[in-house]
Amino acid sequence: MTARFYVTTPIYYVNGAPHIGHAYTSIAADVVARFHRLSGHDVFFLTGTDEHGQKVEQAAQAADVAPKEFVDAISANFRDMADAMAISYDDFIRTTEPRHIKSAQALWQKVADSGAIYLGAYEGWYALRDECFYSEDELVAGPDGTKRAPTGAPVEWVKEPSYFFRLSDYQDKLLELYETHPEFLGPNSANRELVSFVKQGLRDLSVSRTSFKWGIPVPGDDAHVMYVWFDALANYLSALDYPDTDAPRAAFWPANLHLVGKDIARFHAVYWPAFLMAAGLEVPRKVFANGWWTVEGEKMSKSLGNVIDPRDLVQEFGLDAVRFFLLREVPFGGDSDLSRKSLIMRNNVELANDLGNLCQRTLSLVARNCDGIVPERRELTEEDSKLLGQVAVLPNLMASQIERCALTDALEDVWKVIRAGNAYIDHQAPWALRKTDVERMKDVLRVLLDTLRGIATVLQPFMPQSMDRMLTQLGVEAAERSFAALDVILPAGRTLPAPQGIFPRYVEQAPE
Repeated sequence: MTARFYVTTPIYYVNGAPHIGHAYTSIAADVVARFHRLSGHDVFFLTGTDEHGQKVEQAAQAADVAPKEFVDAISANFRDMADAMAISYDDFIRTTEPRHIKSAQALWQKVADSGAIYLGAYEGWYALRDECFYSEDELVAGPDGTKRAPTGAPVEWVKEPSYFFRLSDYQDKLLELYETHPEFLGPNSANRELVSFVKQGLRDLSVSRTSFKWGIPVPGDDAHVMYVWFDALANYLSALDYPDTDAPRAAFWPANLHLVGKDIARFHAVYWPAFLMAAGLEVPRKVFANGWWTVEGEKMSKSLGNVIDPRDLVQEFGLDAVRFFLLREVPFGGDSDLSRKSLIMRNNVELANDLGNLCQRTLSLVARNCDGIVPERRELTEEDSKLLGQVAVLPNLMASQIERCALTDALEDVWKVIRAGNAYIDHQAPWALRKTDVERMKDVLRVLLDTLRGIATVLQPFMPQSMDRMLTQLGVEAAERSFAALDVILPAGRTLPAPQGIFPRYVEQAPE
């Protein structure tokens, strides 16, 4: 039976335009999804938009449009961003869709039927920007001395009728989950922070609001709408047609991986598993919280005018150079800085020089000295076998890295082989062998072609467009591009297309 793999991005909140942080998480999830597809797994990859809540209602009022019209426009912008970044999602869920509303209400009813929801009155601090409730001891002093959320968001004192979820009943169950499944939440820094938060004691959670109407009505009580996070988290089930257990997608639950920003780790690693436990459903296998991006060392903010639209970067540098940089620059899970200098250096040194030149040199030598025809694979020398052996273990090596969300380490594994390939071509010097030993020259070029095929195959999840072009130039047909296909060497005698550069060097234009 084919292994299933269900990976999600967070659904993005539609109170503003997509920025580099949204693209980062989406690209990471896309790499994971593409890697599992190439491994032969049955993959379901979900992204989408979170469209309810007081913040959206107020933003729509400020824009003088109806909430639905407001969210339609911004959701379309997020979908366009996903398409521009080559995000290979299988479904794009919107929380305003009837299918989601039906599933969210079914989940609420299931949780309520378990006795985990009760009616009370909420009185306490609420941060509209975070759509989050905070206790008094979590608040910090702002620059002006006013009380703020730990994120720095302004807070207001809220008092209104509310349904509550008995979160306090799930403290021990959650701690047991973290202890018995330490892989449930990563990276380690997020794990430690959340475990500490839960150990301090959990208060019951307000899960409905009556002070605004832009939300999903609570079943049986239209005066209340669901707290935006109960609504939003249900998307991971609504895309699987919950509660229909006979639906084709239902078998994908539980999710294998929720990728989220570290600012929403608490919702995914505390509230979400507790809701699921109350509903009698399995919890996700893993939640991984990635870090935040700064721009040229400064926090992104509208006031500084440094909020980067990832599509602008793609227009200037090319899609795969941007995808590569975002996952190569800093270990995945940590905070990262977007600097033009670093992006250009990664492109020119690692893509154009290391990989691009290795490919261009090899293909040009095959074109000139073998009439562009793939040579036979003959007996291998020790050096040949060593290089090809490094290539052969890449899929398994990278699989273990991707399993723990070490995407940057997976790229480093590939670059070790690329560096070995460059050392091999320099040492073997096929351009010199042409004059002394033509057969050995062909053997070396064949080893290089097979090495490049392996490299390009495993890099497809990271740089799909560039690797498609590289594999085409290497004579690799569409059916020969999976990891399993690497077990079968390409037949000799194929005629390769004329070599073309894959990664142009980027030259910074001098200011006029």
